[in-house]
Amino acid sequence: MIDFIYQDPYPILKDDTQYRKITSDFVKVEKFGEREVLTVDPKGLELLAEEALTDVSFMLRTSHLQKLRKILDDPEATDNDRFVAYNLLQNASVAAEGQLPSCQDTGTAIVMAKKGESIFTGVDDAEWLSRGIFNTYQKRNLRYSQIVPISMFEEKNSGSNLPAQIDIYAKKGDSYEFLFMAKGGGSANKTYLYQQTKSLLNEKSMDAFVRAKIKDLGTSACPPYHLALVIGGTSAEANLSAVKKASAGYYDNLPTTGNMAGQAFRDHEWEQRVQQICQESAIGAQFGGKYFTHDVRVIRLPRHAASCPVGLGVSCSADRNIKGKITKDGIYLEQLEVNPKQFLPETAPHLEAPVEIDLNMPMKDMLAKLSQYPIKTRLKLNGTVIVARDIAHAKIMEMLEAGQPMPEYFKNHPVYYAGPAKTPDGMASGSFGPTTAGRMDVYVDEFQKHGGSMIMLAKGNRTKQVTDACNKYGGFYLGSIGGPAAILAQDNILKVEIVDFEELGMEAVRKITVKDFPAFIITDDKGNDFFENL
Repeated sequence: MIDFIYQDPYPILKDDTQYRKITSDFVKVEKFGEREVLTVDPKGLELLAEEALTDVSFMLRTSHLQKLRKILDDPEATDNDRFVAYNLLQNASVAAEGQLPSCQDTGTAIVMAKKGESIFTGVDDAEWLSRGIFNTYQKRNLRYSQIVPISMFEEKNSGSNLPAQIDIYAKKGDSYEFLFMAKGGGSANKTYLYQQTKSLLNEKSMDAFVRAKIKDLGTSACPPYHLALVIGGTSAEANLSAVKKASAGYYDNLPTTGNMAGQAFRDHEWEQRVQQICQESAIGAQFGGKYFTHDVRVIRLPRHAASCPVGLGVSCSADRNIKGKITKDGIYLEQLEVNPKQFLPETAPHLEAPVEIDLNMPMKDMLAKLSQYPIKTRLKLNGTVIVARDIAHAKIMEMLEAGQPMPEYFKNHPVYYAGPAKTPDGMASGSFGPTTAGRMDVYVDEFQKHGGSMIMLAKGNRTKQVTDACNKYGGFYLGSIGGPAAILAQDNILKVEIVDFEELGMEAVRKITVKDFPAFIITDDKGNDFFENL
């Protein structure tokens, strides 16, 4: 016989978050019989959610910005590492002004809450949190990314960025705790579940596993990453939930040892080992180098004897996580950094001058010009670009399958995979960074066969089918920095007009004029691919 044991499975030992008070309104302590209850007016939930999603769309944590500055100061960082870090700090400075969000993919709104048993609202809390989220996406220059199914295959944009993902748990006490996230598709798609066994749980196997699986992450989710590795879990769902929260820093103050109650704990030794593996990968901050990750969290959980789920996930360079709380003293929100400019050096990192490419040349001349330079070459693009992503590609494929010609705009101009946020008053464009290139890989061979997509511009690594197509048809894939969507909108995009599929909203085909738009040659017309050489 053993004694009954119960404890919080995720015992967060302290909360060292810096909070700012939003208001003392909407909360009051009332007596229900002999018991004191904290009554929260649901308008307080609405206000908290609206403020949280506003702040997290335009500002970042101070600790995250400090890590970007660390890259600039590290003599072991490569020029490419520094180039990315400097651009991300510039982007944070532009976004903090509150007009252009840090990333054009302003994300799925996610709320994880722990509601004390002495909290009373008298409403469906998720509805009022959704109201606040709705307000932010209506009022601010954000993007509506939520696609709702009408039937099995018919979908429409909800036009509000709802529904949100809201999970509310019960706990003891009279406080209400929150973690708000704006999770973009790029980093969400880089969450992996691996169903393993006991055979993984030794140093040699774990090391080999991590080295192999790190490459699955690639660069399409905009590194440098905050990486989370979770080993174990009472279910696959429990594992992946822990991955998401760990990548947001929510579990930073877990214990560092386990016990017979099965408490979750951080393993600092393996965090250092995984961080070293990431540095040795030479993937770097998108274009090769040391800083594939800022940091790593490794969390160990209990498991069923017959299974060992392992989860891997990231919070990307748009590290949009913010905590909140409601207590008897008022409504509070984590203080994010209002002055990112303090982390910028006085002068930009020195880099070799980029090669300038005139995008208004005939396509054959552009291809000939690019063919003169090797992969890794840094470019400065000027001229006309066509913007199209998932749904537009699917529609053009339907046209080709129906025997219709490839649209001339796809043959005459480079194609930028992107979807913008709303445009602020008086500006040419809203935040307009690149989307994940890999989602369009299935179209490349067919499109290039018809003379389209000969020069593609996006972020992240791609499959071999793209390398093979470019080698076969003489095309190029150019990599853009993932993350600095705000500064691209402010400094590099001069004009935007819709040219096709206007009904698709942010997925419509656009023609844009760019100035000094930064890019790298990633895949060339000779079968070379930058990421294959890392």
